[in-house]
Amino acid sequence: MRCSSRRWKKPTPKDTEVLIQLYAASVNPLDLFHIKGAPWNRRIPGLRTPKQPVIGCDIAGRVEAVGRDVKQFQPGDDVFGVTGFAGGGFAEYVCAPEAKLARKPANLSFEDAAAVPIAAITALQALRDKGKLQPGQEVLLDGASGGVGTFAVQIAKSLGAEVTAVCSTRNVDTARSLGADHVLDYTQEDFRKSAQHYDLIVGVNAHHSIFDYLRALRPDGTYVAIGGGLPQIFQTMLLAPFLSRIGRKKTCFFVANINHKDLAFLKELIEAGKVVPIIDRRYPLSQAAEAIRYLEKGHAQGKIVLTVEHNNGA
Repeated sequence: MRCSSRRWKKPTPKDTEVLIQLYAASVNPLDLFHIKGAPWNRRIPGLRTPKQPVIGCDIAGRVEAVGRDVKQFQPGDDVFGVTGFAGGGFAEYVCAPEAKLARKPANLSFEDAAAVPIAAITALQALRDKGKLQPGQEVLLDGASGGVGTFAVQIAKSLGAEVTAVCSTRNVDTARSLGADHVLDYTQEDFRKSAQHYDLIVGVNAHHSIFDYLRALRPDGTYVAIGGGLPQIFQTMLLAPFLSRIGRKKTCFFVANINHKDLAFLKELIEAGKVVPIIDRRYPLSQAAEAIRYLEKGHAQGKIVLTVEHNNGA
């Protein structure tokens, strides 16, 4: 994996792009995909592994230049967002599409802002768009302690839901501090054995069968799968369309669409104090490989961020 320890030529923005001097980036499972390929690439012979010269998608920094068609930003603006699927964010400078950026929340540092985009928008779209969450509904978040999960607890509360968070023992206090109404320590309690049913279940780290989640739903409930192991992902992708057609319960698997509108919505929630990024570890950019290795272990409590230092002292 390459990062900014090697000097690269400063990029030039295309017509709809913004050149950003980066101050921070964050690590995501997407970065593992860029390094190793999707999990099925390693199991199915003949599939190619993506090769990225510089990885990293979540970013925060200051606009240095803009393309001729850019309307929303100008040099000197502090922004956050994503580079797009192409990566390139573990660097000192990067070009990013205008449509995938927003102004940085005024009450966040660059490091905290870089932790937001992919994880928070995934949580937002799972709850609001795919789950159609309404005020007063009951939602179960299975996997409430990682990057997406910590945002999901807070966003669900901001949307007026009654939240049950499922996490390990060491994350119970964090889930409560984020506003969860009920916390299930999965080493002590199993939601599948409870008589409780939910309007919406979000499988952030879905470790159970799709049928386990469906049984825990109310008759007209929805199950949204975000992550999980390879068997759970394949099962949901294959069965979700069929199961949604034959019954009232709905289920889906989706990939987030990072866009300016949702970034701006999250900016408002953050500035209102309704959402706070939870940072597990911070690394200098030169230790990006170590940050990736820590993410791969699967025990992160919140987000992992990288700090970008510049020789000019900015």
